[in-house]
Amino acid sequence: MQQNPLKLTIALSRTFILKTPASRKPSAAMFSFMKKSSPATPMDDQNYCTATGCAPNELSARPNFDGFPVIGDESIMDKKENGSCAVPPMKDLLFGVSYEVTNRICCFNRHYAEHSGYFLQTQWLDSVSKTEATTYYDPITGKPLFRAPIGRSFDEFLQESKSHGWPSFRDQEVVWDNVRVVGDGECVSTAGTHLGHNIPDRKGNRYCINLVSISGQKVSSEQ
Repeated sequence: MQQNPLKLTIALSRTFILKTPASRKPSAAMFSFMKKSSPATPMDDQNYCTATGCAPNELSARPNFDGFPVIGDESIMDKKENGSCAVPPMKDLLFGVSYEVTNRICCFNRHYAEHSGYFLQTQWLDSVSKTEATTYYDPITGKPLFRAPIGRSFDEFLQESKSHGWPSFRDQEVVWDNVRVVGDGECVSTAGTHLGHNIPDRKGNRYCINLVSISGQKVSSEQ
């Protein structure tokens, strides 16, 4: 009698699984190349960022299926003439931020941040458009780093930033030509400016950025 092909396939599969040595059975390590697309489980607010820094999680430096964040080489932050920056910050910073704090956080720091809520104590809220996206520039090079809000309202952008204590950007709001994520989730400019950290939540990547790190003015290509 001819055997049912489906039953035969199932029987052979069971035999293979039962007789395969433990060392050859599929393991989690065999699938480690696969990238998770689902954001990490959200943490309590105090675990995202503190008054002195941010706490990346297991997805901070792991690209999702859209390829974000864009990962950079650690050499971006190698020592230069002014810490990790080639030159000090520009003199005419925006939003009334402190020049000293900007230089310290952007060029001589890898882990710490301006204090929580600092951006609300500056001229930022009065300076930016509430109806159109604002482009934010590197205080060292003048190159664009972020443009927000995109895909949401200004109020949504503001409320999310307020709830975490720092300007908070999403993948579509990052100018990836000039921004990278290195190490365990540190967000930096391609010129070596420390920006903040990627702290993913349920919605996806969330770039928790110091206002001083995006307080630059646009520099024309001729300069």
